[in-house]
Amino acid sequence: MSAATLVRIGMLSFAHGHAYSYAEVLEKMPGVEIAGVYDADGTRGAEAAQRYSTTFYANAEELLDQRLDGVIICSENAIHAPLVHLAAPKTPNILCEKPIATTLSDGQAMIDRCRTTGTRLQIAFPVRLSPAMQQLKALLDRQELGQIYSVKCTNHGSMPDGWFQDATLAGGGAVMDHTVHVIDLLRWFWQSEVVEVYAEVGNKLIHPDVEIDDAGILSFRLANGIYGTLDASWSRPASYPTWGDVKIEVVGEKGVVTLNSLNQVLSVSSNLWGKTRWVRWGSDTDFALISDFVEMIRSRRLPFITGEDGLAALAVALAAYESAASRQPVILGQVV
Repeated sequence: MSAATLVRIGMLSFAHGHAYSYAEVLEKMPGVEIAGVYDADGTRGAEAAQRYSTTFYANAEELLDQRLDGVIICSENAIHAPLVHLAAPKTPNILCEKPIATTLSDGQAMIDRCRTTGTRLQIAFPVRLSPAMQQLKALLDRQELGQIYSVKCTNHGSMPDGWFQDATLAGGGAVMDHTVHVIDLLRWFWQSEVVEVYAEVGNKLIHPDVEIDDAGILSFRLANGIYGTLDASWSRPASYPTWGDVKIEVVGEKGVVTLNSLNQVLSVSSNLWGKTRWVRWGSDTDFALISDFVEMIRSRRLPFITGEDGLAALAVALAAYESAASRQPVILGQVV
């Protein structure tokens, strides 16, 4: 496929809010077309199709029959697996929102299905594409900090509404939502698996009216000996200037590096807004993720973030829930 060839991408569900961000990126990209929208929620799907000047399909198979170069799946977490199984034989490229699935068996079946059909499966972990994260990765690859002793991480956010609060559809609450991003980063930094997890997970700690977990603290050890912690929560109020944060502190023999991936903001006070807001500037990780996906389609290369990456991150989140239930550390085996 040449760079000049039109890339036709279908959107499978707008259940996840990231779908709107991804579609806005696609709209702005030269040589890329949103070929159609499918959504089990017909009203939401039709509104999204109108918003992005494309066709709504009430049946997923009808959209998949439109000779697509790729699809982006932004359904509820538990629906990722059936949509991947449906799409894999009909499109050569799939970008699936994180987490890959809600169970390890579903995640592995998705990988197996795509391997059988020759479909490239990429998982949406856009934080990998943050320039700050890539600079930290390069610094670690050069071993400028010497031996690494520990890593302290946070991934805080505002509590999403709707299906995110339904354990059947989401697979879990804050710990599921926010663990996978950070674990993917750490695996990418050191090419080392998490081998042990201890976690405490809380329900109704921050949001008394919500049944699903809204906070969790993980302690973990990587196979390379690095010890880490992660504070994953929905602790940011709706009035918070941005959705949350992803912060990492790496402690090494030759120094300490602290990184805030969402620090590219200006604080703007305006009487028109009624309060101070943060206005983002600089890099856009969703733009970087979609650009990477389109480039993968055009070059026919392997995904930067694979289904196996998604499965390994999911295994850690599920181990955190298991540990919290048993109040014991959980030892992880090889999952991919």
